[in-house]
Amino acid sequence: MLEFKNVSKQYSNGHEALINLNFTLESGEMSFLTGHSGAGKSTLLRLITRAERCTRGQVLIDGQDLSLLPDKKIPYLRRFMGVVYQSPHLLDDRTVFDNVALPLIIAGVRYQEIGRRVRASLDKVGLLNKEKLYPYALSTGEQQRIGIARAIVNKPPFLLADEPTGNLDPSLSAEIMELFDELHQVGVTVLIASHDLTLIACMQHRILHLKHGYLIKDGL
Repeated sequence: MLEFKNVSKQYSNGHEALINLNFTLESGEMSFLTGHSGAGKSTLLRLITRAERCTRGQVLIDGQDLSLLPDKKIPYLRRFMGVVYQSPHLLDDRTVFDNVALPLIIAGVRYQEIGRRVRASLDKVGLLNKEKLYPYALSTGEQQRIGIARAIVNKPPFLLADEPTGNLDPSLSAEIMELFDELHQVGVTVLIASHDLTLIACMQHRILHLKHGYLIKDGL
């Protein structure tokens, strides 16, 4: 479970990116985070991954206050979550298989187990037959699916996505969102930051709407 309790984030230049946020995201829930450019969406996600600390309040995951988490334990926190970005940042000189395997290699997973997990992850996103290709041989939509496969290969219970369909056309965007919905249906907690209000409305999930750092709407 994710909880924001009276959370504010102020930067050194005085800008308040988030102001007194309160909400709870239950385990297994899927929600969208939306708002104008500069509303605070990316800042909110960075607080969850502990890329930044909040200025006031508490960000808690399963009761653990992330502000109190020692720096040496941040890598372990991030193994608990998968993150998908607008650009998948694939390594051009590595095959699809090697790109997806990277989090497992970093985590020290046994070689035999890596093969099984990578192929299961690629199968989940419908690209098992692409494992030997390099990223340049893939379409934009396929590259984004590989980014998702990499994010879920560690079987994280929590999946974050920051504008994952920003570079895709409407048809591919819908496919990617359906993939997130499928992951939610098997128990993964999903939080997606997106400005695509039309697509979000079709998904029929909870919406957290930010405006100038304030949470102004929480609901369908």
